[in-house]
Amino acid sequence: MISTIARIKKQNKHFEVLVDLDKALKLKDGNANVQETLLIDAIFTDHKKGLKAAKSDLEKIFGTDNIYDIASKIIKEGEVQLPTEYKSKEREDKFKQVVDFIVRSTQDARTSRPFTAQQVSNAIHEAGIVIDNRPVNAQIMMIIQKLREIIPLKTESKRLNLKIPPEYTGMAYGLLQDFKEKEEWMNDGTLVCIINVPSGLIMDFYDKINSISHGNIIVEELK
Repeated sequence: MISTIARIKKQNKHFEVLVDLDKALKLKDGNANVQETLLIDAIFTDHKKGLKAAKSDLEKIFGTDNIYDIASKIIKEGEVQLPTEYKSKEREDKFKQVVDFIVRSTQDARTSRPFTAQQVSNAIHEAGIVIDNRPVNAQIMMIIQKLREIIPLKTESKRLNLKIPPEYTGMAYGLLQDFKEKEEWMNDGTLVCIINVPSGLIMDFYDKINSISHGNIIVEELK
């Protein structure tokens, strides 16, 4: 177990809770219980000094003095501090995910053979690519584009034509940004978009687009 602080600032006042790091991150996604996440059943203004928040401030700012309700808001809406060792492991895991994806989903354009993990890793470092903590599919296109400046990388991909009804464009638009080739907005707010998705991401893309629209987005594969 790794303990850390979750904090938030409201109305110029700081509030903190001591939490289990892994459970706090799960709670942010709605997959943990706040009672199990809290390591001390108290709301602090400064945990290191042992200063607890006044009940009157809690009621005024959060509308309640219930520790669990307030702690849940702090964790979900505020910042969960990531210890240095956790950040290092997170970066290492994300780097491995990116390398694995590229090894599985690309080829050497000259020989049609896959690159080795070491070749990809060396190319990432040589290109000066910074891999952040976003999901791999949210940054892989940028990474692939930069890698092409270092190695002759070829990807298998699918071109799709999407017709997105107006009620789903807001949720779907961010998902399309990394793959978009062309877009056109209809008078009724419908978005028609051509995208190019790496084959290694196609199933994940279909799952997300169908989840957003409940199957109401028309998708046509292009040759």
